[in-house]
Amino acid sequence: MRQQTAGVGIVTVSDLDDPRVADYVALNDPARRRRVERDGGFFVVEGPVALERLLDDGTWTVRSLLVLPRVAERLAPRLDGLDAPVLVADPVVLEGIVGFDLHRGALASVDRRPAAPLDDLVRPGALILVGEALNDHENLGALYRNAAAFGASGIALDPTSADPFYRRSVRVSMGHVLDVPTAQVSALPDGLDDLRTRGVEVLALTPRTDAVPLQDLSHTGRPRALLVGAEGPGLTDATIAAADVAVRIPLAPGVDSLNVATATAIALHHLTSVR
Repeated sequence: MRQQTAGVGIVTVSDLDDPRVADYVALNDPARRRRVERDGGFFVVEGPVALERLLDDGTWTVRSLLVLPRVAERLAPRLDGLDAPVLVADPVVLEGIVGFDLHRGALASVDRRPAAPLDDLVRPGALILVGEALNDHENLGALYRNAAAFGASGIALDPTSADPFYRRSVRVSMGHVLDVPTAQVSALPDGLDDLRTRGVEVLALTPRTDAVPLQDLSHTGRPRALLVGAEGPGLTDATIAAADVAVRIPLAPGVDSLNVATATAIALHHLTSVR
């Protein structure tokens, strides 16, 4: 839980070179940000809703907040006892720091922490979302929002998937990347053994016509993992072949597939309703 302290408060920032804003410099340079955040052991949360979720959660170590004055007022009821500085800057200064016009005016720097143990995601009746080569941060963020909406026990990503804590992913997830546990699996398809040894039934979501329609899938009572792949290529042939069952969402003639986030939401809804 957060430590209660009276020594850290709201600080007005007017200098672009103020060392206290170093975590937020040049947010519009993706390559630099990935390097800085991974090497520095932190990530950036963007948007008032995501910041509210972060502050309400209370389990993450917040390094600092950087916000517009109006956002500081909005967050005021949640700032009591926060053991981190709240840096307040006007729009011109904030834009100069981050490198673009940040309309939401709400940022936080948060310490990274280790991935959740896979065992924490596997429990009776669990539904786990597993990603292979998920390389689009907006799709990744949407998957976390879907996982939260349909009660998935967590998301497990393979080594080729993008960083779910990259700023855009956190924002699109509406902050749910902070409360949906993130685990890791070994490179697929061999990494499916990480799930099978824990008694998990593995379902591969694919638009292939020879896959089992979701509505025809029998309920086994075992924990289930739903495998999803990147936008466009989808799951690899090897991963589909290694799954226990390949499943599909029946589509109208002439439509070959859905966006990965949309397809995942439909599949999670169905699997949740039949648990």
